Amino acid sequence: MVAPLASVVVPSLNGAHLLPECLDSLARQSYANLEVIVADGASTDATQDLLARAYPDVRLLRLRRNAGFAGNVNAGLRAARGEVLCLFNNDAWAEPDWVEACVETLVSNPAIGSVASKVLFADARTINSAGDVFCRDGAARQRGAGEPDGPRWNQLEHVFGAMGGAAAYRRAMLADVGLLDEAFFMYLEDVDLAFRAQLLGWACLYQPLACVYHRGSASGGGKLASFYNGRNLIRLLAKDLPAGLVPRMLPAILGYQARRARAALSAWRGEAARATLRGQLCGLAGLPRHLADRPPIQARRRVSDEALYALLSPGAA
Repeated sequence: MVAPLASVVVPSLNGAHLLPECLDSLARQSYANLEVIVADGASTDATQDLLARAYPDVRLLRLRRNAGFAGNVNAGLRAARGEVLCLFNNDAWAEPDWVEACVETLVSNPAIGSVASKVLFADARTINSAGDVFCRDGAARQRGAGEPDGPRWNQLEHVFGAMGGAAAYRRAMLADVGLLDEAFFMYLEDVDLAFRAQLLGWACLYQPLACVYHRGSASGGGKLASFYNGRNLIRLLAKDLPAGLVPRMLPAILGYQARRARAALSAWRGEAARATLRGQLCGLAGLPRHLADRPPIQARRRVSDEALYALLSPGAA
């Protein structure tokens, strides 16, 4: 069988200081049938010169404006030619067999739509993400975050979704499910994509052999992350949660949102805490739009309420 073309899309905004380590790791990949695309959100730094000088084989997609992680990634995905479409953060670097492990996992498991990588922090000892989970209290979490790496995280297993900073998607899945929701701009757009994929029956497999390292918050974090996480989780729930699960999950969802708001109020002097509250309020204010975007998603759903509920993890105590 001919090895499918794999495309790696690296979204970037003023990331010239991060890109060398990222792109050098992609240049060392053992998988030969590979293209790398930097989807650049109108950077004003030396990104263009860097790629022209040091990485002539990398395709630079220069966008007219910064459309956020979601928009920049989508532009890269539309330009990509591969049957396997990988996303990779510009503040990350990969083991040489990362792409090969992702492709082989998709080829060997035709029923799955995506592959979640083992993402370690830069210390190479601590888990950043072993796949995304979605909880019955409406919270999105990264599996294993902050825990030491070890045998527990070396098991091939199904997870809810893949962290967008190091994910591989089957082109056929994205054609069925759609690309990232650009209204998210940044944060939780990967979880929303995973939720929509699960509604249509596309599973995700965590592959520990697909290993990458991530600096974490090098291109975001702080009050920015707090605002968008607060806002986007409400959009995600309003769009994606099946009506049949609302009565069952709503009390826990409201409890989780209330705990977030109380925690933010108790830390009101902090910028991130205030940003969380602004995000929640913005999410609530946008409910008419979020609900208007719901019918096309729910009309195409292929899995039952019970099957989806079984995929969700218990919420935090």
